[in-house]
Amino acid sequence: MSSKTKIVVFKARELIYTGIFILLGILLILLLVFMFIPSHKSSKKSKETSGYAQGVYTSPLKLGENELELQVTVKNGKAKHVSLKHLNKSIKTMYPLVEPSLNEINKQLPKVNSIDEIKFDGQSQYTNTLLKQAVKNALKTAQE
Repeated sequence: MSSKTKIVVFKARELIYTGIFILLGILLILLLVFMFIPSHKSSKKSKETSGYAQGVYTSPLKLGENELELQVTVKNGKAKHVSLKHLNKSIKTMYPLVEPSLNEINKQLPKVNSIDEIKFDGQSQYTNTLLKQAVKNALKTAQE
């Protein structure tokens, strides 16, 4: 048995081209993998950031023969403050639960993610439902 030594010669240019093509192939495979695998984090972020456009939105509110205007202030995609325009003493006298219900809504707004999560006591359920629906109507125009 005779062993003969074989010498293989590679040109530097061929090695560099081969290395570049291998690197590009790996990058292409990684790109395809990241493009076509669904990510759960991106769907959560889109749900969190989607909300309401910033501004002040109004909704009409009719109490008996009185026409009021409910204003909802939206900042950073969430409702921050609710107020009533044209609320005078005679309306406050005729509907004494409107103002406390409005204060309760404003107290709970920073703590909840949705208007539906606001809880009320049982004694002013009709007034609360009326105000809550008016807030929802105002926020429909604020949706992005």
